[in-house]
Amino acid sequence: MDLQFVGIDPNTGEEGSPTVWVEEESADLVIQGVTAEDALQVKIDKTQWVAGHAPGIPAHETVIRIPARMVPILRKACDEAERAELRRAAGADADVSGPSGNA
Repeated sequence: MDLQFVGIDPNTGEEGSPTVWVEEESADLVIQGVTAEDALQVKIDKTQWVAGHAPGIPAHETVIRIPARMVPILRKACDEAERAELRRAAGADADVSGPSGNA
């Protein structure tokens, strides 16, 4: 799994450094951030945000907080992820089409 570093919180100190990467193979965003405080997690956990979708935070997921000052970094990460997905799709198309067979 190759990660492409996109950016880090510009106000980061020695500890606590919200960071964004793009995982090249899947084109997924990988985000490190501050774990949301209990009150925020409870609010999210008890609210049904989408009709028909169970409320709550599944055990395999977490809620993180990303500072608003990182919005430009997240935009850049989205652009990088989109390019990675296009490269991945182009590679898959090339694998599927194979040689043309024309002489």
